[in-house]
Amino acid sequence: MPDTLPVSAIAPSGTLRVAINLGNAVLARREADGRPAGVSVDLAAELARRLGLAVEHVVVDAAAKSVEAVRSGAADVGFFAVDPVRGAGISFTAPYVLIEGCYLVRDDSPIVANADVDRDGNRVAVGGGSAYDLFLSRELKAAQIVRVTTSQAVVETFVAQRLEVAAGVRQQLEADRARHDDLRLIDEPFMVIRQAMGVAQGRGDAALRYVAAFVEEMKASGRVAQLLARHGIEGVSVAPPASADAG
Repeated sequence: MPDTLPVSAIAPSGTLRVAINLGNAVLARREADGRPAGVSVDLAAELARRLGLAVEHVVVDAAAKSVEAVRSGAADVGFFAVDPVRGAGISFTAPYVLIEGCYLVRDDSPIVANADVDRDGNRVAVGGGSAYDLFLSRELKAAQIVRVTTSQAVVETFVAQRLEVAAGVRQQLEADRARHDDLRLIDEPFMVIRQAMGVAQGRGDAALRYVAAFVEEMKASGRVAQLLARHGIEGVSVAPPASADAG
């Protein structure tokens, strides 16, 4: 970690305000008592401890809201999937986990592979502003994208509107599929989501260097792997070191 703690650059209010996106079920959830919990919440707590600050959770239900919270200054740091569209106004660390984005269809669907999705007449439900929405908005040429307010509502909308495809994080889709007896997952992911931390670009290079070094230490020490195991998260891999991940 850097020798100098850029506390005033990272958290000028004196409290570390962290955007927590409950729309990503892999990394955050709400407990029965209403408090947020999960991998990102625990990482935020450790970062605050190292900075000697109290932590405040800025809880949102969608990735786009998390991005806006950091971009606008309502939060100091956040947990995001790296995407070029989000690069405006936010500086990202290297990723700390890799998450698969997959498709869900009905058992009787003619869609059996990812290549079958991008065809005229197919409607794909996605969480609006999510990493996979941004990716599919660039990649899909023939299929129609149907944007849903939150990622948790994707499968509900897919079923209610009789859409052809639901797209999302593998773990969320698998959890949703368990509540239905006529859905199947296309096992091959259509993308790998690179989940990182980020700060507003206006906070400067020192703030980014500190948070980036924190992420690397959390990976190298095994802390990220421990948190994934603690929260029972499967099918997610710890990202490689920044040097190995470059490019």
